[in-house]
Order: sequence, then C-alpha cells, then structure tokens
Amino acid sequence: MEAAMACCTRVAILPNVSSHQQYSAALPSSRSKSSKGSSIFGESLRAAPRSSMKANGKSSSSTLVTKCEIGDSLEEFLSKSTSDKGLIRLMMCMGEALRTISFKVRTASCGGTACVNSFGDEQLAVDMLADKLLFEALQYSHFCKYACSEEVPELQDMGGPVEGGFSVAFDPLDGSSIVDTNFTVGTIFGVWPGDKLTGVTGAQQVAAAMGIYGPRTTYVLALKDCPGTHEFLLLDEGKWQHVKDTTSIGEGKMFSPGNLRATFDNSDYAKLVDYYVREKYTLRYTGGMVPDVNQIIVKEKGIFTNVTSPTAKAKLRLLFEVAPLGFLIEKAGGYSSDGKQSVLDKEVINLDDRTQVAYGSKNEIIRFEETLYGSSRLKSAAPVGATA
Repeated sequence: MEAAMACCTRVAILPNVSSHQQYSAALPSSRSKSSKGSSIFGESLRAAPRSSMKANGKSSSSTLVTKCEIGDSLEEFLSKSTSDKGLIRLMMCMGEALRTISFKVRTASCGGTACVNSFGDEQLAVDMLADKLLFEALQYSHFCKYACSEEVPELQDMGGPVEGGFSVAFDPLDGSSIVDTNFTVGTIFGVWPGDKLTGVTGAQQVAAAMGIYGPRTTYVLALKDCPGTHEFLLLDEGKWQHVKDTTSIGEGKMFSPGNLRATFDNSDYAKLVDYYVREKYTLRYTGGMVPDVNQIIVKEKGIFTNVTSPTAKAKLRLLFEVAPLGFLIEKAGGYSSDGKQSVLDKEVINLDDRTQVAYGSKNEIIRFEETLYGSSRLKSAAPVGATA
C-alpha cells in the first residue's frame, strides 16, 4: 500500500512543454500546500527517474487493497484499486493529458476548416494536438510498450517494458468535427497488457477510460479487478475527484440512434427505431459517441445503437472506440452487442477493424439482437421492456 501511494506521489509527465505553463497560469491559485498533489504541473509532484520505476514482474491482477470511496482523489482511488504500480502511473499520466486536452479544447480558435491551438510555437488542429499530448503522456509513463491512435493507426514504440508493461489504443478526440459548435467531445482509450494490440479481445483489457470535455470535464474509468465504472470530476484547482461509481444499468426509455441513414436499406433497424418512437422513448442523441455512451453510465439507463446497412458501412473502430467503451459499459453493469455477441468477445484482427454496436441495459440489448437477428443470446424468462 505504501509503495503504491509512493508511486502516485511521484508521478509526472510531459516536461519542457511550453503549453503546460500556459495551462498552469490559467488555474486558480489553489496550488497551496493544503491541496493534495494530483497536478503534474504543480510543485507537489516530481518526475520519477526511469530506474526507480522498474516493471513489476507480477501479474497486473490483484485484489482490492482498500475500499474506494466517493471523494477520493484519483491517486487515492488507484492506490486502493490496484497494487500494479505501472498501471497506476499510466492511468495518472493519461489523466494529466486529459486535463491538458480539456484546456486546449476550451481555448481552441475555430475557423472555417479546423479548430487550432498553440503547442509551443506550432499551430495544430485540436485533434492532432490531443494526439501529440497522449503519445507524450504514454512515453513519459515509462510503462507503455506500444501505442497507436485513430489518427496514427500504426504501432508506435513508447519505450516501456513488455513484461509488466502495457499497450494502449486511443481515439484522441472523438467528435473533433463538432468542436466548433461547442458540443461535448471526448477522448477514448483502452489498455491491454504486454505488447499486443492485434490478436486480442476487448475482454483482455486491464483498463479503459474516456475523458469528457463538456460543461464539466470528467475522467470515466474502469479497471479489470475493481468493481464498477468510476467518474472523476476535474476541480478548479486541477485535481481529479471521485464523484460517482456505477455498478448497474437499469431499464429506462432513453435512446441514442446513430447512423440513422442505415434505416433506408436496413428494414430491421428501421423497425427498431420505429419501436422507440412509438413507445415514446426520449431521444438523447448528440452526434458524439463519448457523450451518448457516457449518459448511459451516468443516468444508469438507456440504449445507444450504431447499425450498418448495405449502403451505410461500419465506421466505428473496434480497437480505438468500440472495445474500450464496451469495457466501460459492461463494468458498469450494462451490456454490449454487435448483434450476436458482446463486443468484448470480438477479436481485433487488424488495427482498423470496424463494427456495428449497441450498448445499454440487458432488456434493451435483448430487443436489439432479437429485432436485428431474430434471437438473443441473453434471452431469459424475464419480460422484455423498458419502464419510464
């Protein structure tokens, strides 16, 4: 326990990046001695030398050290949730990258073609800036072996170990095309053990998370050996605070129908959407996958769908989006499906593999599978139907 806490208090990333000083200056003056050191840009944290962060040869699986509580800081939560120092450090580093991306999204200048921001002396579109920040965060964690992103769908060697290390796939800024309209956007990432991101399934993830940049900035994460999916709120002083855990997704009439153009030549999908409308479901669709899936976790009800058709092909990437979000939903007590199986059971063959998907409560996934394919692997004697 002491070792895990020590790891957290040493975490730091991304040195010598001028934009971070800009971010620090934008924060309130609450970097006092009384505030706990969750800020990588504050004085309370120092970078650990690589030699002091040697990979732990033990399996990343571990039992809970201490019960996690609402109000915990991110480092307190992680220290209670896993004894894997490498995973703690990686998740902390990613949290700090998310905090910086949030600031960069809020201060982006949007023109006719792209939203850009300053990274040192370089002007970058915010999605590419987010991509750059996340790669640097993973490199400075010292525990990431390989990483790839939706923007750069090739394995990049981050210099971490294979044994005791991790490989990370991420979508740096899902919904980047709606930044200029000031809609909520977010970051998605999944963490796999070792050095493989193909020939793996979503069920083999040791962690997954998303950063949500909206009226509030939140960091929603799940760890393999910790029950539930957990939400952390970014406070004014730059600290992540545990504000919610979700362990069950119940029934409720709320739907987010993605890729509606597929209803033109997918009559079964059209039938499903007609059912939602006829039964007076509340439409909650933003056009951004992160907020649409996050609301299921926060509201603890609902259904998100993105279905394909002969003329509307799959766009969602299994590795960068679908599997990590499936991990978050299923750890929260919900279900996922590609129509026939959990998306966590789908093997990633190629980095760019794509799929249709639904996330939601058990009964909603049963309805989704039955409507599109005539039967459901989750079918039981329990009646199917959402309640208001």
